[in-house]
Amino acid sequence: MAHFLFTCLSTFTVVCALGVVLNKNAVNGAMCLLLCLAGIAGLFIQLHAYLLGFVLLWVYAGAVVMLFLFIVMLLDMQGGAVWRYRAFHVAASLVAAALLVCGLDMLAVRGRFEAPAPAGPAVGGSMKHLATELFTTYLLPVEVIGFLLLIAMLGVIVLSKRFEGSEGAP
Repeated sequence: MAHFLFTCLSTFTVVCALGVVLNKNAVNGAMCLLLCLAGIAGLFIQLHAYLLGFVLLWVYAGAVVMLFLFIVMLLDMQGGAVWRYRAFHVAASLVAAALLVCGLDMLAVRGRFEAPAPAGPAVGGSMKHLATELFTTYLLPVEVIGFLLLIAMLGVIVLSKRFEGSEGAP
């Protein structure tokens, strides 16, 4: 049953990821991204990493994707021009396909990737230890990232505001 559930979730996630990449409409692409993140959260829950699964849903699906949708709808973006195949894009696609084939071959030949042995005690083994690390050791980086996200949000609001006398004003 676990193998079947893993196969269903991984197939669902890959199909939704393809929907993100291949969709020309930004809103539909964001919805596919939301479903893709839900599939990844399901895979985390299947691995008994419940906290990672729910944090992924709350932070990324609940905040980042919704912020992206609000920005897309606020800016009223339309689909761009048809993508032309240039030599660089074709070369990058071939490199990505070769890396994917090599990774799948290694997975099929070895059966699994070997993880290195842990060097010390696991960080985040308990919620108390994780909270202590977050609010002591990593407090400054978390505050800096929050401040940068605030600046980015304000920048998007200023860029999307229509001023009188501009070409987009009624």
